[in-house]
Amino acid sequence: MAEEKQTNLSELTLIAIEAALAAGDILRQGFGTHFQIKSKSGHHNLVTEYDHKAEQSIIEFITGNVPNSQFLAEESGASGSNKNGITWIVDPLDGTVNFAHQIPIFAVSIGIEQDGKVIGGVILQPMTQELFVAEVGKGAFMNGRKIHVSKAPVLKESILATGFPYNLAENPSDCIEHFVDILKAGIPIRRLGAAAIDLAYTAAGHFDGYFEIGLSPWDCAAGKLLLEEAGGLITTWEGKPFDIRSRNTIIATNGLIHNEAVTLLTRSI
Repeated sequence: MAEEKQTNLSELTLIAIEAALAAGDILRQGFGTHFQIKSKSGHHNLVTEYDHKAEQSIIEFITGNVPNSQFLAEESGASGSNKNGITWIVDPLDGTVNFAHQIPIFAVSIGIEQDGKVIGGVILQPMTQELFVAEVGKGAFMNGRKIHVSKAPVLKESILATGFPYNLAENPSDCIEHFVDILKAGIPIRRLGAAAIDLAYTAAGHFDGYFEIGLSPWDCAAGKLLLEEAGGLITTWEGKPFDIRSRNTIIATNGLIHNEAVTLLTRSI
């Protein structure tokens, strides 16, 4: 069977790709150099001058190409107008702690929301040049080649990814106990430190599933669409529909292991 390649991208998605690539260049050039690091609310919740530089680059580029857009960005919050019904949901540097510690695992994430529905998403890993792109109804792609979720049939044959909230010491939703439950079930877990990459890698079949709690919209807007367009399933730990603005629990899988994962995550402690 011939490999399916990406064609006929919308103008909005092409603009998001260009914005992500330009921001990725900024991050790649700044990686490993001396730069300012500040703490936001929460332990190890960092921001660098490159978060701001990359975000400014994205917003300026998109504004110049799609006037009257609204933005929801990690560092600057909500800005712009919504006269054209489009909101760009932007994380200029997902994995700031990694970036600050010279760990080359981080991403640029841009979700395109039109009239309340995410219709496009772009995730770029600048250091490996992995470019993930999805449009609603058109599939998911990495560097122009179509990707699919894994075919792992059962949870015991899976490898999962996870992350932890900045308020981990408060143990929200008993996330520590749930993490231990999965370890006790003998399931290998990876912790990369960038939710956008976790979702992209699950969409690409590198991971069979990913779970976390407390994501912000910019962490997961593009990744949710990418995962769904790659054939995966994403819900709360209780199996309910996942809202990118809810900051709720999240479990994203290949679909085949989803019920097992939900059962394990909702088991009484």
